[in-house]
Amino acid sequence: MESKRKVLIIEDEQDISRILRDYLIKNNYEAAIASNGQDGLHIMDMLQPDYIILDIMLPDLDGIEVCREIRRRNNIPILILSARGSDTDKVLGLGFGADDYMTKPFSLSELLARINAHFRRYDRLTTERVSTDLLRLSNLVIDKKGYKVTLDDQEISLSAKEFELLHYLASNKNQVFSKSQLLDAIWGYTAYGDENTVTVYIRRLREKIEANPSEPLLLKTVWGVGYKFNHE
Repeated sequence: MESKRKVLIIEDEQDISRILRDYLIKNNYEAAIASNGQDGLHIMDMLQPDYIILDIMLPDLDGIEVCREIRRRNNIPILILSARGSDTDKVLGLGFGADDYMTKPFSLSELLARINAHFRRYDRLTTERVSTDLLRLSNLVIDKKGYKVTLDDQEISLSAKEFELLHYLASNKNQVFSKSQLLDAIWGYTAYGDENTVTVYIRRLREKIEANPSEPLLLKTVWGVGYKFNHE
C-alpha cells in the first residue's frame, strides 16, 4: 500500500489549522499541526514532512524567519498562507525560499489543487526516464535523478521549485517561454498563479548560477516575451 504524503501545518489560528488538517486527511494526506514557529521546526525534524503550509504571523518566530530556517536545513516545499496579500509580502516570502503563496481568506479546494499540482510535477520529474536525466551545459551539470546541480564541480543548493524551473528551461535550451507558460509548466496552475512568482525565481536562480546576476549569460530575459536558457 502506497504511503500517504505528510503535510505539516504551522499555523497559530486553531480553527484554521484544524480545518486544514481535517480537509487534508479527508483527501488522503497525513497532516500534523504546530501552533508556533519553534514547535514547527521541531516537528519538521521529527516528522520529515513532504510539504509545509506556513503562516507568516506566528506568536514566537516570524514566519519569514521560520521559512529561512527551514530552507537552511532542507528543500521541503513551502506554501505560505498569510493575511498579508501585498505584492511586497509575496515577493519577500518567495524571495526567502517559499515555493508558493496564498492569502487569507482562502479556498480549501484551491489550496488542495496547488498541493496536488506540486506532487504531480514532482512525481513526473522524478520518475520519467528520458535523455534529459543528466544535462551538461559547459560548467553547469543538472542531475535530474539526484535533484542536484553543480557549477564548476561545486554543488548549488536549490529548492525543489528552483530546480524544476532550471531543469525545465535547460531541457529546452534557447527556447523562449512566457511567464504564464513557465507558471503552468512548473507550478501547474495558471488560474491561481501570480506571474511575479516566476520573476522572483528567475532572480534567485541567477544569484546562484550566474557569475554576474545583473548581466546574466545563461538565464536571459527576452524583453516583452519571457525567459530562455541561453546555450550554444
